[in-house]
Amino acid sequence: MELRHLRYFVMVAEELHFGRAAERLHMAQPPLSQRIRDLERELGVRLFDRNPHRVSLTEAGALLLEHARGVLERADAAREAMRRIRPGDSGVLRAGVPPDTTPMALRTLVATFAEHVPDVLLELHELTTASQLAKLRAEELDVGLVRHPCDTVGLESSKVVHRRLGVVLPADHRAARQEVVRLRSLDGSPLVIFPREMAPQLYDHMLEACRDNGFLPGAIRHARNPHFVHGLVMSGLGAHLNEEPYDGLPAGLVWRPIDEPRLTWSTSAVWLPAQGGEVVTAFADAALAGLREVGHALLA
Repeated sequence: MELRHLRYFVMVAEELHFGRAAERLHMAQPPLSQRIRDLERELGVRLFDRNPHRVSLTEAGALLLEHARGVLERADAAREAMRRIRPGDSGVLRAGVPPDTTPMALRTLVATFAEHVPDVLLELHELTTASQLAKLRAEELDVGLVRHPCDTVGLESSKVVHRRLGVVLPADHRAARQEVVRLRSLDGSPLVIFPREMAPQLYDHMLEACRDNGFLPGAIRHARNPHFVHGLVMSGLGAHLNEEPYDGLPAGLVWRPIDEPRLTWSTSAVWLPAQGGEVVTAFADAALAGLREVGHALLA
């Protein structure tokens, strides 16, 4: 039994007139009558009593109508569910965010996006900048939230939010006594930094800025998990460059601003030009609102 035959049947049952039902279905009356006869032959029952003056449902027709409406409602619900998971403006938006995005930023991003585009499902993926760029170009993501500098050739970008970095140090480190830490005073200290493959150009930019300011790390240790990072710093195994923590630091650690304005988390939304549109713009606006939520952010 085809769904379209059920739809034809329900329309005739509601109108009890083949001509009016055909008009509502935007089809001619003879094909509609033929489809109803086909359905009756398939089911082996007569669904309508027909005479020159009126059309009425048979007992079998009334029973089928009761079931047909439920079947069509469920079919429409299934079709809507499938519509919502199709990529694009009327489905799901696949978006990447950096692994260290704060809970406050995520909360604001999700709430702002839902407010402006309530009929689109936001599918968030925790991905590094390098992974986001690769997936964007492979069309496995619709939009990403990346750290600059990075290779955005062929991509469009939102405005950039800049967040100044400082340094996380053991509380008894000699540089911790400075109100603003001069990077030169860290010369020879180990540096704890994210692995280069996460964001190669940003990694190189950060080491270059340190070198230009007289900070040549005695060793470089790679870490991405905040607990591991803090454990290394607390153990005296390195200083760590990052923004001011939104929820404080473990006892024994301090954060101090630094004297190099080039060292920032500079973040923007990026996407392929073909993926642009109102939904992507809504995500970019929501993401920037989330980043600004944490404070001390500059928009450029």
